[in-house]
Amino acid sequence: MCKTATMSIITDTKSLAEFCDRLSKSTYVTVDTEFMREKTYWPQLCLVQLASDDEALAVDALAEGLDLTPMLDLMADKSVLKVFHAARQDLEIFYKLMGSLPAPLFDTQVAAMVCGFGESVGYETLVNKLVGAQVDKSSRFTDWSQRPLTDKQVKYALDDVIHLRPIYEALEAKLAASNRHEWQEEELAKLIDEKIYKFPPREAWRRVKARAPKPRFLAVLREVTAWRETEAQKRDVPRNRVLRDEALVEIAYHTPKSVSELSRTRGLGKNMAEGSAGEKILKAVKSGLELPDDECPEVPRRPNLPRGIGPVTDLLKVFFKTKCEQQEVAQKLIAHNDHIEKIAAYGEKADVPALSGWRRQWFGQDALNLRDGKLALVINGQTLELVEFEDE
Repeated sequence: MCKTATMSIITDTKSLAEFCDRLSKSTYVTVDTEFMREKTYWPQLCLVQLASDDEALAVDALAEGLDLTPMLDLMADKSVLKVFHAARQDLEIFYKLMGSLPAPLFDTQVAAMVCGFGESVGYETLVNKLVGAQVDKSSRFTDWSQRPLTDKQVKYALDDVIHLRPIYEALEAKLAASNRHEWQEEELAKLIDEKIYKFPPREAWRRVKARAPKPRFLAVLREVTAWRETEAQKRDVPRNRVLRDEALVEIAYHTPKSVSELSRTRGLGKNMAEGSAGEKILKAVKSGLELPDDECPEVPRRPNLPRGIGPVTDLLKVFFKTKCEQQEVAQKLIAHNDHIEKIAAYGEKADVPALSGWRRQWFGQDALNLRDGKLALVINGQTLELVEFEDE
């Protein structure tokens, strides 16, 4: 178990370089971050916790004059595995600092889902079930940008990477025993796709919800949302500090063409409409309106499924849920409800992940056979079982 001293926090580059040099000799290191982003667009990194088998220290990312290069070099060192829990936001921070992601990488939340602990399992749950310890929650809402940090706050932060080591080792053993490393690697590939850590302004409209959208509406929404995204990134403020989603949707519906019309938008106001921001918004609206029809975004549509497949879908869902419970696998890992609907409707022609690779071997082929009448579900005591029909 890692040894930690009181106030185990690094504030100078020399100490950081020496610590990272020691960590570079480890097979793996556990990593966590503390950050703030309530008032900013980009997360403000405040603390980075790192642990090897016998040492755990926190790096004060806000320390004056501290050069984080030794730590970033460690994150890029391919000979050292970096272990995170629920790494999505941590990786966003490192991607902005490095221009790439830490590698190689292991996420205990992903591995826990593969090992049957449920979807998006929390760190506290794994500490309790795999380490037999309790997480101190008293510093959960700490403002990590404030200095100095107390001994209690630093201990709270370091506990995350200390407990993460036995969690990783237990999950790695479970993956090996169940022969599910391929499953874990496939899910991890989604997490380490660099595209999700880039924020192109013209793609930001996809996060804005609107009812009954039409292509022209989406074209205008894309332009005004791109303006907001660019502005938020430039000013480093949360998107809603620039303009709320509701205002973007209203602008896209009403397509104002003058300052007077724009000023009627709820949540925008006369001053903003008459200023440079209003001018840019109107320009964005005009761009969306003038876009050729064939360049407007397509409206996402649910497929028109054949009538009468409801009972078949329900049967497949019962089989799916039963198998996931029996084999201790998170349902999200295998298929979603709309995937089950497509299998029920289109059989082999359904374009869903559950009908390829290991998912097909584990679930998809049986689902097809059940749909096609080659298998049957029967109740055996308190469990459901698949029965294969014998050829006559």
